[in-house]
Amino acid sequence: MTRTPTTDEWGIDATWLDAFDEEHEVDQATIDRLREVIGRPPADLEDRAPIVALPGDALEVDEAEVTLEDGSTRHVDGELDDDFPLGYHWLQAPGGHRRRLIVTPGRCWLPERSWGWAVQLYATRGRDSWGIGDLADLRAVREMAAAQGAGFVLVNPLHAVAPTPRQEASPYLPATRRFRNPIYLRVSEVPGASAVEVDEDAGRALSDGELIDRDAVWARKREVLRRVFDTTGRDDPAFPDWWWHQGQKLQDWATWCALADRHGPDWRAWPEPLQDPRSEDVGRFVAEHERDVAFHAWLQWALQLQLERATEGMTVIQDLPIGVDGGGADAWTWQGVLARGVNVGAPPDAFNGQGQDWGSPPLVPWRLRLTGYEPFVESIRATIAGAGGLRIDHVMGLFRLWWVPAGGTAADGAYVRYPAEDLLGIVALESARARALVVGEDLGTVEEGVREAMAEHGVLSYRLLWFEDDAPAAWPAEAMAAVTTHDLPTVAGLWSGADLAEQREQGTGTDAELERGRTELLGRLTGAPKKAGSGTAVRRAHEALATAPSLLLSATLEDAVADERRPNMPGTTGRPNWSLPLPVPVEDLPQHELLREVARTLADGVRGGGPAAG
Repeated sequence: MTRTPTTDEWGIDATWLDAFDEEHEVDQATIDRLREVIGRPPADLEDRAPIVALPGDALEVDEAEVTLEDGSTRHVDGELDDDFPLGYHWLQAPGGHRRRLIVTPGRCWLPERSWGWAVQLYATRGRDSWGIGDLADLRAVREMAAAQGAGFVLVNPLHAVAPTPRQEASPYLPATRRFRNPIYLRVSEVPGASAVEVDEDAGRALSDGELIDRDAVWARKREVLRRVFDTTGRDDPAFPDWWWHQGQKLQDWATWCALADRHGPDWRAWPEPLQDPRSEDVGRFVAEHERDVAFHAWLQWALQLQLERATEGMTVIQDLPIGVDGGGADAWTWQGVLARGVNVGAPPDAFNGQGQDWGSPPLVPWRLRLTGYEPFVESIRATIAGAGGLRIDHVMGLFRLWWVPAGGTAADGAYVRYPAEDLLGIVALESARARALVVGEDLGTVEEGVREAMAEHGVLSYRLLWFEDDAPAAWPAEAMAAVTTHDLPTVAGLWSGADLAEQREQGTGTDAELERGRTELLGRLTGAPKKAGSGTAVRRAHEALATAPSLLLSATLEDAVADERRPNMPGTTGRPNWSLPLPVPVEDLPQHELLREVARTLADGVRGGGPAAG
């Protein structure tokens, strides 16, 4: 029996279901607090909010003039023509508000069936890397994947963090979802690098440590990059032309970076006149620090050039985090749309009895609608740009998000609803325009109707050997199939018991819970002998995966080299999450025998020939 929660006009659900299908009531104090944060939507919201429609759809207005993206106009009488152009238009009804009309194909672009590698780029270092995997290393992985017959590479979020000395380690808490992290630049390949003296040995020495030291890497890279910019940054006319075409959004980003250099990474702690991006004080700052602002814009240009080389000829699926740092650039630019005094997270569940607080402020749904969905559009478009694929982290957030009021625990939150049909329509439009596939990370507790809506819009589901009760052969076709993710044990770590030992050390569960979980997961490795080595377990897991009929088959580099340590262990603070380098240099990956076997197995699975022989 389906239970539909009562949702008030603020979009807050009065109840929620846990992982055991048990219903809970939200405390009235929580509801009152969230209503205060959200604010009452204006009475004429539905007359001002954008319309998202398909060609041929009936509209909620009898007649209107539509100004198309190309500047031409069309008259509509109650419905759109079947050949109405896709895109972002403006609709004006007689006596009504001017509002955005977003015309979408309704379904995302879908590729041919293929397999590929999931890559934590920061961890995938080469011998010439400066302490961290970079875009030249991504190019090397792409070249390897292409030679093996792969169709895609999936990378961790590449979004930028604050440019300050202390670097945020988590790729899932960026300062922006619209610009990339310059720590991923290969310094020797930026325009003008040959004009300055660069101590490559000192840079390579940053890889000598057991962990990735982002602070040291960024300090070294930034110093050299600034010297390159100061020496040659304005010599190439392509840069100012590119900068001009990026418009206000890049100007805002570069300005925020220059301000963060002087006042710290959290705009909420800056002098009050600088907290408004459009203030006269900000304008004066830009005029006085024009070269500093230009430097941060130039870094984005260099990133664009290197990403184009890294992704040439192959789909690179980029990951979109669920939110941004509340003190970061996107929050500064869109502070009137983001909620203050709350973070997004997850309610208590079978894996985390306390719930989770992810540290990102949510977009207020009605305020987002009144922007014409622009913050969402820009984030989707920028993450897809030039790479051919998008993975949406926690795709359930397009439908509802768990809001956690400040000062309380994650268990004190409530679900707030979002206009999912509109957001999925926008994703489909951006996907179709970029010819980019879209994967939705629908792991964990998934509300009824979410996967059906994803399928309707061509958003691929995400299926894991660790989580599914059914054998891979019974998994859906419109999905990305994998063994594990960055948040879960590697096959080798699970098989050897190293991951269980580390979980015990970190206190992430009781011995009984952990041992039970390990036993259940091992049972999904299709019967490898208990005394077999980790390599055998890796082979068996991917032989099972290769039987899935899913559109995309994905394997992690960690599994392919039998690494025992997962990139991230949720709920831990003393562990070096997101800072563990891959134990095999990128140059040696093509010759790694186990990796080659995994590649052959998945390639045979895609070709329909079944798993490769040992």
